[in-house]
Amino acid sequence: MKKQNAMNSDWIATARTLSNALPLLQRYDGATVVVKFGGNAMGNDSAMNSFARDIVLMQQVGVNPVIVHGGGPMINEMLDKLGVKSEFINGKRVTDAATVEVVEMVLSGRVNKRIVQAINAQGGRAVGLSGKDSNLMNCEQTSPDLGFVGTPSKVDPTVLHTLFEADTIPVIAPLGAGQNGETFNINGDTAAGAIATALKADRLLLLTDVAGVKDQSGEVLTALTADQIRTLTSDGTIAGGMIPKTETALAAIDGGVRGVVILDGRAPNACLLELYTDHGAGSLIRAK
Repeated sequence: MKKQNAMNSDWIATARTLSNALPLLQRYDGATVVVKFGGNAMGNDSAMNSFARDIVLMQQVGVNPVIVHGGGPMINEMLDKLGVKSEFINGKRVTDAATVEVVEMVLSGRVNKRIVQAINAQGGRAVGLSGKDSNLMNCEQTSPDLGFVGTPSKVDPTVLHTLFEADTIPVIAPLGAGQNGETFNINGDTAAGAIATALKADRLLLLTDVAGVKDQSGEVLTALTADQIRTLTSDGTIAGGMIPKTETALAAIDGGVRGVVILDGRAPNACLLELYTDHGAGSLIRAK
């Protein structure tokens, strides 16, 4: 009897959770949510499957999800395997012609198709592409010193709207084409921000390996304005690897994205916690 009562209690709690989520489900019905996926979760089968299940669920309740992924550890592994040596300037990899071939092979091949397969295995319908497909992302060279590293100059989301209409989830490798047909490697956060801006997305979720933006005492700041981000950067509270993420957030907000969330992609069901609970997850950044 005690076991049966415990099971009934679990079912009641599940039903209550679903009921409480209704206003949030309605809020995001028809919304476009761009998710930058990377970090440790990409190398873990269990975390990958959990992420894929969450994305399929989001689509089932009316969201148009777009996945933009990285793949730095996999690129490093393949470069080492092939004996391609890399040069770094100020911590940034110089992407020469040999390196960019490996980058494209890993991102558009191994990494992209693994995410597509995981989503499809959870009952979704995903299609993998890169920024080179259908003129999705055209690029300019970021710096001659860095070689084939690009900054998006034009994003045409037409193909993404077509996929939305077909109930298909786009999974995008952060590569773009130059004016002369060159392939450029794009920082994953930068690519996600540019795509979210072109779509005027309701949310851009930047999944990372930290819990969010922290104050000087190490506490996560759950809600921030663009002006607060600038202040925290100028006084040194935001530093190191968090700076490029907050810069991406500010650029996306300036471009019309309603909100950007920096959250821990290692946490179970991180995307669902952010969208469908009152407390959310990570740090939500908005214009005001």
